[in-house]
Amino acid sequence: MDQMDQMAGQAVDFGFSHAKALNPATLHVYTEVRDMCAADRCGIYDHCWTCPPACGSLDEHRERLERYHSGIIVQTTGTLEDQFDFEGMQDAGTRHQELFRSFAAELRPRFTDLLALGSGGCNLCESCTWPTQPCRHPEKAISSMEAYGLFVSEVCRDNDIPYTYGSGTITYIGCYLWNEE
Repeated sequence: MDQMDQMAGQAVDFGFSHAKALNPATLHVYTEVRDMCAADRCGIYDHCWTCPPACGSLDEHRERLERYHSGIIVQTTGTLEDQFDFEGMQDAGTRHQELFRSFAAELRPRFTDLLALGSGGCNLCESCTWPTQPCRHPEKAISSMEAYGLFVSEVCRDNDIPYTYGSGTITYIGCYLWNEE
């Protein structure tokens, strides 16, 4: 078993619903994804350091992604009572955010150049200092996969892990990238 498979197993043991080795060569940056961010459906475009435009250009992200040779995809899947179970969606999202941050903290001492790309915008601080002050916690701040221009469903497909787990479920997805040290 290689290191990425071992790390995926550790992620599941840590509490994620699913995890799988990720081939960083499958990560493609798309302007169309950034355009979806600019439409501001989530309400945080141009409101925090980890979202566009503050998080950097797609060219910068492409260059950074190309530096990595190892990674894993992690998922948290929640069960919903029905398609309008907003509380269930929020609970699964909160659980994923907490797991994602905690696992990143476990990995950072082991991989000094860890890139953690989560689901949705950073919610570490109650209010972001963007654009008037520097980020309070740049070492802990997490951009989303979408902020980096990644189509999450494509990343899942290209790495042989489901994007959805059927009706009555919701899945939050993130990834960690690193280089062997």
